[in-house]
Amino acid sequence: MASDRAPEAPSPLSGPGLDPTTIERHKDAAARAAAELVQDGMRVGLGTGSTVAHLLSALGERAEELQNARCVATSPATAQIAKDLGLTVEELDDVGELDIAIDGADQVDPDGWLVKGGGGAHTREKIVAASARLFVVIVSAEKEVGRLGPPVPVEVLRFGVDHTLAALGDARPRDIAASPDGNLIADYLGPVDDPHALAERLSGTPGVVEHGLFAPEMVSEIFVAGADGVRRRAGGKR
Repeated sequence: MASDRAPEAPSPLSGPGLDPTTIERHKDAAARAAAELVQDGMRVGLGTGSTVAHLLSALGERAEELQNARCVATSPATAQIAKDLGLTVEELDDVGELDIAIDGADQVDPDGWLVKGGGGAHTREKIVAASARLFVVIVSAEKEVGRLGPPVPVEVLRFGVDHTLAALGDARPRDIAASPDGNLIADYLGPVDDPHALAERLSGTPGVVEHGLFAPEMVSEIFVAGADGVRRRAGGKR
């Protein structure tokens, strides 16, 4: 499964760097706290990334209890792992509106803006998030940043890709990267001083399928796990 990437922006909220074992423990704590929200019979959106791997493990431990839950995966990797753990995975259009979607993030700023898409699945992740009544984000504390910074993943069509990248300006295609739907993934490397303005600019560029900026209004709640346990931040979704 693709990994959530650490933010490259300054992170004054995060404190000193943590060792990988501690970070994984925090990811697991956030994932398990959010997994408790999932009940049998729910329609559940499953994100993509290293933090979601812990979520899948927690849900898999309850597979018998959740035998009537209907899951929708945002990537083939998530779908396969969920099935292997005994969870039921279906297509989004067959399930309809989701009760809850749970996913990780690469960066979270003080206003609740997210950068997602380190694994290249942000288009599907955004569709699933928008299809859920409750969208919960799970992160370890070092993903909280004082302000968002590059890279911001961008999914682009293969047709005319050079023109699309030229229009974006500060963008670099990944060496070997494709979205779950076969489009190319590039990284926008310019400033992210105004996330709202940048989101509009990226969305308005012909050839861009979707970008990795998620507005606070998409997010119901953020579970942040650190040395002091799991803290729950309210999102902007009402």
